[in-house]
Amino acid sequence: MNTKVLTKEAVAGMIDHTNLKATATREDIRRLCDEAKKYHFASVMVNSAFTALCSELMKGTGVLVGTVAGFPLGQMSTAAKVYEAETAIADGADEIDYVVNVSDVKDGKWDLVKDEMTKITDACHSRGAGCKVIFENCYLTKEEIVLLAGIAREVKPDFIKTSTGFGTGGATPEDVRLMKETVGDAVKVKAAGGIRDWASCRAMIEAGAERIGASAGKQILDEFKAE
Repeated sequence: MNTKVLTKEAVAGMIDHTNLKATATREDIRRLCDEAKKYHFASVMVNSAFTALCSELMKGTGVLVGTVAGFPLGQMSTAAKVYEAETAIADGADEIDYVVNVSDVKDGKWDLVKDEMTKITDACHSRGAGCKVIFENCYLTKEEIVLLAGIAREVKPDFIKTSTGFGTGGATPEDVRLMKETVGDAVKVKAAGGIRDWASCRAMIEAGAERIGASAGKQILDEFKAE
């Protein structure tokens, strides 16, 4: 994407304003929601225990409520992830970001990876919610990223996402570009992990990201400069 045509408001509308910290309090989450209203971010992204609270706080604002499933390791059964997604949607979540089972990827169990992606995507879409698939690229080879993105191109979740922000590395423009080149227009790409300023945010957008996961949304917008 050409960042020269972006406005500050457009960038805000691409940011999932995030607080997934284990120590987050309800006061922290209320502050997150207040900031999201003020800046008109795309969504607030929280752990599922806060879904109902955020749904109430964001009602009528146009800001989505996002939460996570199988987070941050992805190392639970598909049934557990589906249940977590369904419960969060019932609590008011508009979008679910779930983590793939990296062990299945490493073992080459692509049939299991595809089956899980299909079940969780269907669970979300059948309930009117969006689905984002977190790859956790820091643990994957480039070939594995391409194979995962190829599965997503077939299954068609709404987004594929670079990282949880809890792994050994975050988003890179190189990985965003590779993911986008693989899925084309079939699926969008979300970059997350280590995006703390406008320079890094701009690099991800230029590489093809259409959503940005960040806890530093305010700083990104404060630093934004039209090209």
